[in-house]
Amino acid sequence: MSTHELFSRNTQSFVYGAQSKAAQRMIDFDYLCRRDTPSVVGIITPEGEGYEKCFWGTREIIVPRYRTLAAAAKEHQTADVLVNFASERSAYAVSLAALDIETIRVVVIIAEGVPERHSRELAALARQRGKWIIGPATVGGIKAGAFRIGNTAGTLENIKECKLYRPGSVGFVAKSGGLSNEAYNIIARNTDGIYEGIAIGGDAYPGSGLLDHLLRYEHIPAVKMMVCLGELGGSEEYEVAKALEEKRLTKPLVMWVTGTCAPMLPGAVQFGHAGAQSDSAAEGAAAKNDALRKAGAVVPDSFDNYDGKIRETFEALKAQGRIDPVEEFDPRPVPMDYSDAVKKGIVRKPTNIISTICDERGELHNYCGVPIDEVISKGYGIGGVIGLLWFKKELPKYACEFFELVIQIIADHGPAVSGAHNTIVTARAGKDLIPALVAGIVTIGPRFGGAINGAADYFRLGLNKGLSPRDFVEYMKAENFLIQGIGHRLHSVDNPDARVEIMIAFARRHFTSTRTLDYAMGVAEVTSSKKSNLILNVDGCIGALFVDLLAGIGYSDGEIQELTDMDFFNAIFVLGRSIGFMGHYFDQRRLSAPLYRHPLDDILYNVPGSPEKVKLVA
Repeated sequence: MSTHELFSRNTQSFVYGAQSKAAQRMIDFDYLCRRDTPSVVGIITPEGEGYEKCFWGTREIIVPRYRTLAAAAKEHQTADVLVNFASERSAYAVSLAALDIETIRVVVIIAEGVPERHSRELAALARQRGKWIIGPATVGGIKAGAFRIGNTAGTLENIKECKLYRPGSVGFVAKSGGLSNEAYNIIARNTDGIYEGIAIGGDAYPGSGLLDHLLRYEHIPAVKMMVCLGELGGSEEYEVAKALEEKRLTKPLVMWVTGTCAPMLPGAVQFGHAGAQSDSAAEGAAAKNDALRKAGAVVPDSFDNYDGKIRETFEALKAQGRIDPVEEFDPRPVPMDYSDAVKKGIVRKPTNIISTICDERGELHNYCGVPIDEVISKGYGIGGVIGLLWFKKELPKYACEFFELVIQIIADHGPAVSGAHNTIVTARAGKDLIPALVAGIVTIGPRFGGAINGAADYFRLGLNKGLSPRDFVEYMKAENFLIQGIGHRLHSVDNPDARVEIMIAFARRHFTSTRTLDYAMGVAEVTSSKKSNLILNVDGCIGALFVDLLAGIGYSDGEIQELTDMDFFNAIFVLGRSIGFMGHYFDQRRLSAPLYRHPLDDILYNVPGSPEKVKLVA
């Protein structure tokens, strides 16, 4: 690539800042132009490393994210352009760091308001090191069919209309990014299109000037004519006029300096850019246009005839045979982003997940249609929230209270049971809360906690079969089924479990029916007559009462069976007992308990004196 060329179809670049959309627009331009590879090879985000997913057409690709520019440059030594989206507060430091990296050749500074002292310093350093700065306060630029800086040239539709997907014969430079976009369209309608377009930026001291880029175009054979837009303020346009007079610029140049209306306005007027302010007649647009005209530039009488002068100049070159035919092709169609298509209502997509219990898309998250602030203000409580999220119903007050009663009762049962023990061992192994909690939860099953589900299922089975409590006990014995929910290690007929008595008393006061509980108590009467500790335990009582509660709020037997199959009754145990597991985890961490090792004297070692020898069978 010539030293006068800043970009090519193989240019690789970095984007500094959390600018995934700008990076995607650059990559979309690459795809449109039929480049072989994306131009963005890395995104620098000081907040953290990782990757950004982008699209190459319809295919997803990964663009790595780096914490520092130095790390990115080390990994991608062929990337020589930095598109710097850092704010005006940090743009200087980032650009300075980029100029210190040998492989970075072009730095584009997007931010406005970079202190002039810093801009001058960066410009001087870039010239000293043979590098280029575009900006500050720029949208960047574009090399047609090769490379796009950030959001230059607007939408892909505009890029196609302006023929920017393939090179033309015109080198263009301006201060204004907005006027550049308009100029691309004007040039496309009156010539074969631009070869390259640069917006140097609207600040008072840009890193490279109008003349710098015009001199580059002078030495690029593919550029046959040049088009430029200046503006009032400063003296850059006089430098262009001087270069024309000195024949350093020999290619046809169509140029207009905007701001000719300024004398008609009262007082000193500053236009949109920091540098667009005329403090003397010499800095006015009219004086600059006269100087350019005298120096040999093609200057229209007004902006209204800018397009006409561009067309005349191009047609003259064409008549002289100095314009090479443009190689036309159909640019690749770039797919529309799904989010854009949704906004326009031109796409529909089947969902992968259905939620019928909550919706977080509005201003307030809601539980089954009840806004969260209303859940709190109306005092739904934990039981009410369970009703909304588990049953999709607004439960009666007694049902909510029963849920909360059960949670309190089953929250913990000491460190010896398997779930709490596993949580403690895991905590003492130095693991975090989640692994310790999971270690406890995975032990919940038919022998620990999970008996609630089994008890509910079996007591319903006896009722539905019309078996008396005694016949039910005999049936379970014949089938070799353990009656879950019956039996306790400590409590007995003479030493009843207060937790069970509390739940029974609550149900007698509030439930519309305790049919399943009565049946379960009848079964316990049979079993405890044989052995006094074979009483209805907590799990059995909870299982039976939940069947009665569900029936009381309108659930059919089939619906209750469906909940049983979904392990619903065990869910309440998992919910409540997790409180205790977490308590044991916090307890062990507060105690700084060491790694647990099981006592050797609590293990029966029954190892043979020697292994059995394998006998070969013929």
